[in-house]
Amino acid sequence: MLAGDEEAFREVVRTYRNYVFQIVFSVVRHPKDAEDVMQEVFLKMYTSLPQTEVKGLKAWISRVAVNKAIDYKRKAYRQRETATDGMEEAMPPPSLSGSDTEDPLLSKELQALVMRKLEELPENYRDVIIAFYYEDKSYQQIADEQEVTVQTIKSKLYRAKQWIKQHWKEEEFE
Repeated sequence: MLAGDEEAFREVVRTYRNYVFQIVFSVVRHPKDAEDVMQEVFLKMYTSLPQTEVKGLKAWISRVAVNKAIDYKRKAYRQRETATDGMEEAMPPPSLSGSDTEDPLLSKELQALVMRKLEELPENYRDVIIAFYYEDKSYQQIADEQEVTVQTIKSKLYRAKQWIKQHWKEEEFE
């Protein structure tokens, strides 16, 4: 379709730029990350379109955008997971009972259990829970990092707590 026609490709980019950004942003949730992924989408289009027979261009662009955004999230998650390997040892155990005289092994086990359970949380809730409770950040700091309002952070924390109440059983922590 666009083989060798750079002006036609520029027109496609102009036409679909905002559309691709909206799709990617809905997955990655950060404007700068969305810009990076959007560049990857257009690079993929530029290299693939000359060899690809595309019947529904907008649908194909949507699929590429979603796939690239998901790939980006997976890669970011793996990088964060690698960066937090050994975090159980580095982080002080959460003081759930308020007693500092607990058996240290029990605290380590409880801490490891909490970290495993946190992995079950949806990512947008997990990020807020870790930032607020483990990293001791304020609503404002988290809101600034995520480029959202303080009210959004409060809502995410509330929803995260509701999710935890529904999905975690108290017996698992005894």
